[in-house]
Amino acid sequence: MTGTDTVPSGQDGRATIRGATAADAVAVRALLTGAQLPLDGVPDDLAHFLVAEQDGTVVGAIGLEPFGEAALLRSAVVAPAVRGTGLGERLVRALLAAATASGTRELVLLTTTADAWFPRFGFERIAREAAPVALHASEEFRGACPASAVVMRLRV
Repeated sequence: MTGTDTVPSGQDGRATIRGATAADAVAVRALLTGAQLPLDGVPDDLAHFLVAEQDGTVVGAIGLEPFGEAALLRSAVVAPAVRGTGLGERLVRALLAAATASGTRELVLLTTTADAWFPRFGFERIAREAAPVALHASEEFRGACPASAVVMRLRV
């Protein structure tokens, strides 16, 4: 997903969801750092990332790390000032639509804090070993996320 990809978007009064570009990297990294989420494996060009922009400021982001028909949902973050507005849900739904359109059949995520939030999208807990082998090559599986992180899967 780049700035030129067709990405489901919309406005909830103020925030617009769009494909991320390299120009968004500093803002996305700042959001991730502020939320204590790993930067390892986040590409400089933000390929396969979406951002939420409000009044010219990036206030949310989410990424997809594809590995064939499986992909890792990663770096889901919303600025503290807009938490609780539904923006995080919109970001996840936009990413799910983009992943499905690109041929992704299975999405996996690792989380230490949001395992109660993601089931609303159909994600279910799985054992770490049950994740597709290809995903184990990701930075998140190789150590950016602790071994204690909950692993969740959604078949799309």
